[in-house]
Amino acid sequence: MNGKKKILSNKLFLYLTEFFAGMSVMAVELGASRLLAPYFSSSQIVWTIIIGTIMIAMALGNIYGGRKADKDPDPGKLYRRILVAAIWIALIPVLGKYIIIAISAVLVFAVNSNFLIIAAFAACMVVFVFPLFLLGTVTPSLAKYTTDSLEDNGRIIGILGAYNTVGSIIGTFVPTFVTIPAVGTAITFLIFAGILMALSILYLVSPYEEGTASAEAGGSENGKKSLAKGDVKRIIAGVLIFILCVIFGHNTSFAFWENDLTYEGESVYNYLQVKETENSVILSTNVLFGVQSILIKDGALTGMYYDYAMAAPYMAGIKEKEKSGENLNLLILGMGSGTYATQLSRYFDNITVEGVEIDDKITDLAHKYFELPDTTKVTTYDGRAYLAAIDGLYDVIMVDAYQDITIPFQMSSVEFFTMVKEHLAPGGVMVVNMNMYSDGDGTGSGDSLGDTASINTYLADTISSVFEDVVTVKVPGATNRELFATDDPSFMVRLSENVAMEDNETLRAMMQRVLDTYVRYDSTGHIMTDDKAPVELLGMRQIDSIIKNEVSFYKQVYETKGLEGLLELL
Repeated sequence: MNGKKKILSNKLFLYLTEFFAGMSVMAVELGASRLLAPYFSSSQIVWTIIIGTIMIAMALGNIYGGRKADKDPDPGKLYRRILVAAIWIALIPVLGKYIIIAISAVLVFAVNSNFLIIAAFAACMVVFVFPLFLLGTVTPSLAKYTTDSLEDNGRIIGILGAYNTVGSIIGTFVPTFVTIPAVGTAITFLIFAGILMALSILYLVSPYEEGTASAEAGGSENGKKSLAKGDVKRIIAGVLIFILCVIFGHNTSFAFWENDLTYEGESVYNYLQVKETENSVILSTNVLFGVQSILIKDGALTGMYYDYAMAAPYMAGIKEKEKSGENLNLLILGMGSGTYATQLSRYFDNITVEGVEIDDKITDLAHKYFELPDTTKVTTYDGRAYLAAIDGLYDVIMVDAYQDITIPFQMSSVEFFTMVKEHLAPGGVMVVNMNMYSDGDGTGSGDSLGDTASINTYLADTISSVFEDVVTVKVPGATNRELFATDDPSFMVRLSENVAMEDNETLRAMMQRVLDTYVRYDSTGHIMTDDKAPVELLGMRQIDSIIKNEVSFYKQVYETKGLEGLLELL
């Protein structure tokens, strides 16, 4: 016979169990997004995978928990499951990153398309499904334990649902606005694992009511025995594992293979990494894909797309304005660490730069590590919302508002580019950094995926529907293409004339490269609007293409020489 614990004499403990279970599910879901984002991005597709797999786990847990509660209505079995879930969640910051990298390494050689989608789904299934499946058993089990009769079952289940919902709400806000920005993703997992562990241990060590001690606990008739022998071992093992996770999991780096990072941290919006080399300082918001911003210490050009984007001020007549004593006004949507702004201020005296950056932590890093002058105005705001809130006109507007490796859909539509156009002064130029370039982009002819138009084709077509003149320039050795758009038909002539007035030989040579390689863009009619802008799907396809090209050599080595040959190469 199973005895009844004294702690259950008041249903409040069961309600609190429902509350903290709901809170923990949402905390783990948000933690999952932050754990996956540095490797797979934080796009809508990745969020869909996270939500979908978690809902699968919860649904299966509901079914299993209900059946187990009907078959054996012992609350102790539920709290043992919660203990296992707590241990698993505590292990995530210790082992999760290694599992994700291992899954990615295997799949990059095993799949030919949809790599990020498959890898993110596999990672979610392996890392997160099991503990959330166990937490999914909480609600049906508690419904069984708290319902005394059919007369009050509706009220009791309603209260359980309310506690779960309130817990979920708090579990949504606390990680996003409190724990992740303050102490990071790893400690967030540990905090909620600790809560679940404390809850389960509190139940397991609670004494039985007089005369109802469990036979498993070896209790006598007076019910003095409270702990089963197996539970003692479970609690000791769980506490020891949790302590080890606290020791080894709280400071594990997302880029654990890097030994010399200058800074690694998280904000509300991004994973942030600063790495310093002998000649440069680099900002990355994704550990697997590229460089988001860079500072060249000696003041030289970056060798990246920022150099090509410097053609925009010449197209807007910066040298002509210099002769007449005027300043050129430039707005950057997606300021990042200020690479473009810093570079412009180094080479031009008559330019006023204003930036918009949604992530204030990136702005702090820009001042601390990237020599962004304190006098440069940076507004912490969404780029589109900022345009909607101001009336000013600019000679140049640069759009470089990537969210890790994806484009925010609200900054890729006809409506957005129309707003940009409305904030350009007469003769003004918009410059857009199109990332994720691959062979076939830039001329409207599709991409390496066959007849499917690429994200850059969609982006360029959308811009062409708003502006009269559009040209693109390929950035050699990079996955970027710069796009320049304006309604002034003489902008390329102005570029040539202003470059001719440039005394700096390095800049003049750089701009001559733009003049020699630019291509006028002919639209193919792929238009994105606020209502329909499939940037996440298009971006994932493009990333697949880039990954396929990057790993083709290693795949060939693996196919011809096997794992041993690949390890020798690495």
